[in-house]
Amino acid sequence: MKSHAKVVVVGGGCVGASILYGLTEHGCSDAVMLERTTLTSGSTWHAAGLLVTFVRSHNVSKMTMETIRIYSEVEQKMGSSVGLRKVGQLRIANTEKRWDEFQSYISIAEAAGVPCRLVTPEEIAEIHPLLNQSEHIRGGILHTEDGYVNPADITMALAKLARDAGATVYQNTEAQAYEKLDNGHWKVTTNQGEITCEHLIFATGNYARENARRVGLDLPCIPIVHQYWTTETVPLLKERRAQGLPEFPILRDEDYGAYLREDVGGIQFGPYEFTKDLKLFAEDRVPPDFGADLLPEDFDAVETQWERAIERVPTLGEVGIKANTRGPFQMTPDELPLAGPAPGHENLWLAEGMPGGILWGGTVGNRLAKWIVDGDPGMDMSELDPRRFSDYASKRWTMDKVRETWGTHMDAHIPGEDFPDARPMKTVGSYDLLTAHGAVWTSFNGYEFPRWFARTPAEAIPEHSFRRTNHMELVQAEVRTTREEAGFIEMSPMTKFTVRGPGAAAWLDGLMANRLPKVGRMTLSLMLNDRGGMDAEYTIVRYAEDDFYLISTPNWRAYNWDQLQRVLPKDGSVILEDISEQLGVIALAGPKAREILQPLTDNDLSNEAFPWLSAQMGEVGYAKGVHLLRVSYTGELGWEIHHPVGYNRHLVDLLLKAGVKPFGLEALDSMRLEKSYRAINREICKDLTPYEASLDRFVVTEGREFTGKAALLKQQEDGGYNRLVTLKLPFCDTSVMFDEGVYKDGTLVGRVTSGGFSYYCNHDIAMALVPQGLTAPGTRMQVLVHNEMREAEVIDTCAVDPTSARARA
Repeated sequence: MKSHAKVVVVGGGCVGASILYGLTEHGCSDAVMLERTTLTSGSTWHAAGLLVTFVRSHNVSKMTMETIRIYSEVEQKMGSSVGLRKVGQLRIANTEKRWDEFQSYISIAEAAGVPCRLVTPEEIAEIHPLLNQSEHIRGGILHTEDGYVNPADITMALAKLARDAGATVYQNTEAQAYEKLDNGHWKVTTNQGEITCEHLIFATGNYARENARRVGLDLPCIPIVHQYWTTETVPLLKERRAQGLPEFPILRDEDYGAYLREDVGGIQFGPYEFTKDLKLFAEDRVPPDFGADLLPEDFDAVETQWERAIERVPTLGEVGIKANTRGPFQMTPDELPLAGPAPGHENLWLAEGMPGGILWGGTVGNRLAKWIVDGDPGMDMSELDPRRFSDYASKRWTMDKVRETWGTHMDAHIPGEDFPDARPMKTVGSYDLLTAHGAVWTSFNGYEFPRWFARTPAEAIPEHSFRRTNHMELVQAEVRTTREEAGFIEMSPMTKFTVRGPGAAAWLDGLMANRLPKVGRMTLSLMLNDRGGMDAEYTIVRYAEDDFYLISTPNWRAYNWDQLQRVLPKDGSVILEDISEQLGVIALAGPKAREILQPLTDNDLSNEAFPWLSAQMGEVGYAKGVHLLRVSYTGELGWEIHHPVGYNRHLVDLLLKAGVKPFGLEALDSMRLEKSYRAINREICKDLTPYEASLDRFVVTEGREFTGKAALLKQQEDGGYNRLVTLKLPFCDTSVMFDEGVYKDGTLVGRVTSGGFSYYCNHDIAMALVPQGLTAPGTRMQVLVHNEMREAEVIDTCAVDPTSARARA
């Protein structure tokens, strides 16, 4: 065995082989793959091999399409079939909710370049005559590029092409231990000897948790047990094949909760287990004697799905069953992989938790390889980044969320919907108090976060729909009360760091695109990557020359911490501390905010003594050690009250007794859209620069150096990049959300980054990326919302208070 390689990949399934192939494609042939037994012996060999592009995300849609493209290229290079069949996939909508999901999705697909179209009940009958027609069918959606591939064939082909390009594959070679060496390299101990490498990649499938524990990682992924059946030959399908007719598309119908596809003249029936019937596998350790094995058939777990399926597709029940295939594969709490840098470790990469390694293999292999070789994946991988989960993701929490996620896989899903399992988990002191005031909760970074407030606790029932809901009038009241009087929101889950030490100022100044604030002041700062994309956003408060307080979004605490830790000076001149758990946050906003807060504190809150975007320490009520920050994400006069978390209930109680009404996330999001304030992973993301996001005012290039500056200057010199604008749209029964396509005279010209209903202006607002020639106020375009072209007009700056006079009041 080689003693050293630039990259070592652990795991010889489809994902590992894809990474090895991707490395050679990007010019790195000094790569080794270690497989404990033989290639494809894990989940790969019993996988169904489906290739599915239906997902309501611009970037993830592009990733799934990339996998299909890569497999097509591999087949061409091999000059022989790998079992790739682009037969299409037909999904059936039998309910209004499902049909709404399809209609909402179609615009996202078009903007992402995913070939698909909505179809009528009549077209469904022509496309798939095996399906019993029903008066309940509202319509369907046909993805023409979807299909399947033979898992073993594509894996072996990827490995062969990688070997032909100079990579090495060692089978029957089990990685048993890992050690980080003083030179930054990794030493891998195997049953065949030791090998060192610069970069180490884990792609171990069902072994993910136990393998990662060797380096101190507790990964939020658990194998689930899934199964499918294959029938005997169906005469009709055999006859069609003899006539040279194409295969029917894969068929998914929510009525039976499964997929059906042709399989060598028979039908493959793949049901999705309900939460109550789902079995987990190897929560801690894969049994030593488990290899390329299957588990016993469990028909009881999917009997309901089978009975419904043969009602909808009678042919399924007219032939015998030939085989059952039941085995484990990995699942994560959000049904997306863990792909990217391993938190807390240099040059360690994860390609784990794959809920379908065949689907994810191609794109993850390509993007991780590019990331390692070029220092950047070439697209925003945030939705797959392992650091999206923080330390709240315990084993039992992961188990419960995995059951819930897979158990609702076939449900129609609404963006932003909340799921109840494993909640509440983390709460602050005011949780019960706000619950008694009707709070309906969502979750951020494991914490409960108020979404909206019902009239009574008994009415505090989560409500999600693509259409107008009953609770919208309550959210509208929250917005109007805040804009016209005052309101407060509990925001304790916010990420909070301190940065101190003699090198703190110089270090931060070299990371942030904006100039650091003066002592006693605060500023919005963007941390960029080398391409000029926005990796993170911080509100930076400066209390002394080398004493800073950083606030960021709740959901990216682990990511932000890991990113900053990776670039800390080695000389100890900067001390970074995570105090997110120590401080709570309450945001008070509205024209009456000053008169409400002044009696509760000795700090002079006048405009002269406490100007906009400044910060002071003080007391509020009985609470000592409080950070008072004059800033508001609503755009109104306001203060954020950052307090030792033990005072949280007391401070909320003070505001409630003062008659201040609480508001939730839905009201906050509407108010930030009204102000055209950008949001993390929407307008502020790794694929966009501050110039594209129209955040030029937060970039200072003159007289200073910072990460990403060169890329920004080049972009500015080259010109021609898209810009973010704010659009005004009419409100209908459904609203713009995110990732929809933007059109000019019928031609796709851009996409929405985020949008929604403005409760204060009574119309929809969207922020969208469009060519610079379409950014002038008054420019008219169209947005495809819910399969309907809606007129949109560019507005100047924002919809509410464009001069920020309210915030400065």
